This record gives sequence, C-alpha cells and structure tokens, in this order.
Amino acid sequence: MHVRHLSIGDFRSYPVAELALEPGVTTLVGLNGQGKTNLVEAIGYVASLSSHRVSTDQPLVRFGASRAIVRAAVVRDERESLVELEITPGKANRAKLNRSPLPRTRDVLGTLRTVLFAPEDLSLVKGDPGERRRFLDDLLVQRQPRWAGVRGDYDKILRQRGALLKSAASILGARRGRRRRSVSAPEGVDPAAAAEEALRTLEIWDDHLATVGSQLLYARLRLLRDLVPHLQEAYREVSANQSEATAVYRSSLHEEAAEAIATGEVPEVDELRVMLLDSLAGVRDQEVERGVNLVGPHRDDLVLGLGPMPAKGYASHGESWSFALGLRLASYHLLRHDLGDDPVLVLDDVFAELDSGRRERLAGLIAECEQVLITAAVPEDVPRSLAGRRYTVSLGEIGEAS
Repeated sequence: MHVRHLSIGDFRSYPVAELALEPGVTTLVGLNGQGKTNLVEAIGYVASLSSHRVSTDQPLVRFGASRAIVRAAVVRDERESLVELEITPGKANRAKLNRSPLPRTRDVLGTLRTVLFAPEDLSLVKGDPGERRRFLDDLLVQRQPRWAGVRGDYDKILRQRGALLKSAASILGARRGRRRRSVSAPEGVDPAAAAEEALRTLEIWDDHLATVGSQLLYARLRLLRDLVPHLQEAYREVSANQSEATAVYRSSLHEEAAEAIATGEVPEVDELRVMLLDSLAGVRDQEVERGVNLVGPHRDDLVLGLGPMPAKGYASHGESWSFALGLRLASYHLLRHDLGDDPVLVLDDVFAELDSGRRERLAGLIAECEQVLITAAVPEDVPRSLAGRRYTVSLGEIGEAS
C-alpha cells in the first residue's frame, strides 16, 4: 500500500498544493513553520479522519476559507483508489471514493492505513489515560474500520447518560435523603413518581452502556493481547535490549473483574456485559451524587511499564521516546501481519529527537517498509541509509531537492 499523489486545497497553510509520491523513502525537508508537517497531517487525516495535532477540524481549514479539500490517490495490490474529503467545520464532512459520494464519511476508513510517529507521541508514555485510550481505539479502527461505528455509538451513549445523571441527580438524591440545593421535582410532578421514572430511564441507559461498552472493551483487550508481543520485540530493537516493555489494561470494572483483566484474561462479550452492569450497580450512588459516568471503557487506562517499574514517572527521556516509538512500530507490524500489506509509515520530525544510536537502529528497522514519509528540519537529521526522494518545503512552496 502506498500513496501515489496528494492534493490539498485550503488545508492548513496551503491554498493549493500537489505532492507526487512513490514507494520507498520520501523526505520533506524544511525549517519549522514552513508547512511540511501539514502535508503528512493531510495524509494521516485520509487514513483516520482525525489529526495527530488537534482534536477538532477547525484548525485544519485555512484562515478565511469555509472548507478544506484533501485528495489522495492510494495504490493497493496494483489497484488505485481516489479518496476525496471535504472538511467543513460546524457541518457534516463529506467523502467520495473514486468520485462517488459516500453516505458516511467513515466509509472511506480502510482505504488507506498509516502509522504515524510524531513528537506528540511522548504523551502516550507521560500523558493522561485519555491519550492511551485514544491510541488503542485509533489502532482498533485502523485494524477493523467497523469499530469506528461502535466507538461513535459509545460516545453518544456516554453523553446521553451523563446528561441524564446531571438532570436526575437532584430528584434521585432527594429520594435517598441527601440534601441538595434543589431537591424538588418539576412543578406539578409527584416527587416519588419522578424519582421512579428517573431510575427506570437510568436503567435503560445502563443497559445501552453495558451492551456497547462490552463490545468496545472486548475489542480493546483482544487488540492488546495481539499487540504486546510486537511491542516487546520493537522496544528491544529500538533500545538495544535495555529493558522489557510491558502493557497492562487497567479496567474501571469492579475489583475482581479488573484483576482478572489485568492478568491478560479476555472474557467474552456477554461476560463483560454482565460485569459492566454489576459494576454500574455498585457505583450508582456515587454516580448520582457526582452526576458523571464512573464505569466503562472511557474510564480505563493502559499501564505501560519497563521491567517492574511503571514507565510514567520513572522512564528517562530517552526511554520514553523508545517506548513511544515501540508502540508505533508494534502497531505497524500488527497491521502488516493482519492485513498482509504494509501501512504507510510516517515519521514527523522524529529523528532530531533521537540520539545517534536510536537513529541508526530506527533507520535499520524501517528501510524495507513499502512507503516511508519523513519530515525533518535539516537533511543531516535523517540517516544516510534512508536515501530516497527528497523535497524541500519553504513558506508553503514544495520543490524537489537536487
């Protein structure tokens, strides 16, 4: 799999840009702020419908423009597909595949698969649990695009259930004898009847959360089971066998279930659904008191370790870089193993952050990948062994280096 051509309009800093690509290594060289990362960000957006730099679409549209266009010609098994995305903040984005409109934007997922490593990936090791949950879910969708729908459904359920908890907290709290600023039901409504109705509605949303949440949790656990061997191998190669990398899933389920999952057990979906319902029942009073969802995949974490110690707070800067790189390389090898194709590997301004030993080891690991896209501030940042096509990027102008 590789990208043959990228075309963008009103994306980030570019009114218009065209970039011809080919298999092998391509390096985009330019000082910071010249627009090289914007190009690989556009490629990543085609693969994932999201950016590795921002959480919303608004910054992706050039200032003063109403929308951005990204087109990518993707070659797989000698067949070419054209993906076109129209990004319109505040409205529904639109997608075309081979010039035919698609009913849902996410229907393009799977046409292109990328694995991107960037300086922001240090947050996988040093950041909040949300960074690691996103890593798992993004990889899950890359592996099997249908999980994008499950992920979206779960987020909707969380919002609906959270809104219910906030609105019903005063009524349910009053029934339990708690003092609140407002403990009365709406005027003309019997407080006891209102409390019963709130409980029935909450139980319905408990069922929705457990049904969809168990599917997402099951998928994450299976993914992690398959990913860990690749992670351990990748970390050994990047760090020159300095330590062993571990990754343990920390669940928000009740203690017995969480302990079983932490050992690597992967219960079936139906079992996880029951565990979620039991766990929700156990925290009902706390949820009502606080008005927030306290149990489910959205509260879980991936605990990364080096040997017996947690990586967060204990790993050195170099070890943290190696771990983050190991996670991305492990993702690459997992997708390659599952799909039979090499994803496109993107290294965004990475080599400048690595010492000479890690640079050379990384270069050796990626030299045979089908397509590698690299951004660098200066040519000297990229090991000579990664010879290939090279472009210069300066103030949004793209030129082929001599």
